[in-house]
Amino acid sequence: MDDSNFFSIDRLVEFGMSAAIAQQMAASMNKQFRQMYIPGSMQTMPQPAPPPAVYYVAIDNEATGPMDEKELSALIYTKQVTKDTLCWMPGMEQWQPIERVPAVLRIVALTPPPLK
Repeated sequence: MDDSNFFSIDRLVEFGMSAAIAQQMAASMNKQFRQMYIPGSMQTMPQPAPPPAVYYVAIDNEATGPMDEKELSALIYTKQVTKDTLCWMPGMEQWQPIERVPAVLRIVALTPPPLK
């Protein structure tokens, strides 16, 4: 086979690589266009990410916090925090047992059990 033939291995590899690069470029551009705000369009302006949740828990009758989800998960894992532990987060009127706070129950459900 000579190199000028469209079906030569070099031409096929070149074509395949060009197609892959074109797909990556198109995907990158589409992502940027979806995130772009165009004044006057029906598209709403992207909203900033909400601030991370802040938690406080009562351990030995002492308020412990502020802490993020990772820190709270570590306390749940080590069983320093149980379903009866009191919890408070901004927006709550008073301290509540963890079993009554849906946001914290989600963290409890996502925390793996300790290894035995």
